[in-house]
Amino acid sequence: MAHRSFAIGDLHGDIGALRTLLSRLPSLDATDTIVFLGDYVDRGPDSAGVLDHLRFVLPSQTPARIVCLRGNHEDAWLQVLRQQGWAGFTQPRSNGCYQCAESFLRRWPVLPGPDDMESMIHSGGFFPCWAAHWFASLPFWYEDDHAIYVHAGLPKVDERWQHPSDVEDRSKLVWERDHTFFTEYVGKKVVVGHTVTKTLPQDLSRYTVDDKEDLFWAGGSAYLVDTGAGKPGGFLTALELPRRQVYESR
Repeated sequence: MAHRSFAIGDLHGDIGALRTLLSRLPSLDATDTIVFLGDYVDRGPDSAGVLDHLRFVLPSQTPARIVCLRGNHEDAWLQVLRQQGWAGFTQPRSNGCYQCAESFLRRWPVLPGPDDMESMIHSGGFFPCWAAHWFASLPFWYEDDHAIYVHAGLPKVDERWQHPSDVEDRSKLVWERDHTFFTEYVGKKVVVGHTVTKTLPQDLSRYTVDDKEDLFWAGGSAYLVDTGAGKPGGFLTALELPRRQVYESR
């Protein structure tokens, strides 16, 4: 089957999970599309390696089209870089900014001292110029015949779920976390990341609800594929459309 789309959830610096998952996808051709749903950096051990793989390695390894969307972590780092700091994002250890910085600084011939390193983390000064430009170029959404793809979900205005093209404040597409979207949205299929599937009621998922080890989440029209890569016990998930075949890195 040609003209397939493979939507891949949040990576968060887990280069091992990315390589494993890609190796488990079927053979792809030029009519296929791989859609990455954002959040490529932070938390995991090798954010730098993930960016290298998406930006430079993968395009030479597959004939498929590659679409990389913006996640809230890429959006946050752009704010850090523009403002020369955002302590509310960089300081909390749970956001994984320190791990991200360390993955890039390991490539430096001489590591900066503790004070300089702290300053670079809070200013984003460890990112190479190409990474910052790439973050800024990432689209907020993508659509094909099978589905709409967006990092966080669709906002609701006047009791109507907005199409991404109608959303004036695009940051809502990468930051909002409204659980009613997953349970109430009806319309063209929307595939998202951002919210870890374990935080939603599994008994509401319409996908293999009898399999307690299956963490892919499917509502009526919303599909969630963030299964916690980059976090302890997490892994990476891909959804193939239109077949609704699920692939995992675990």
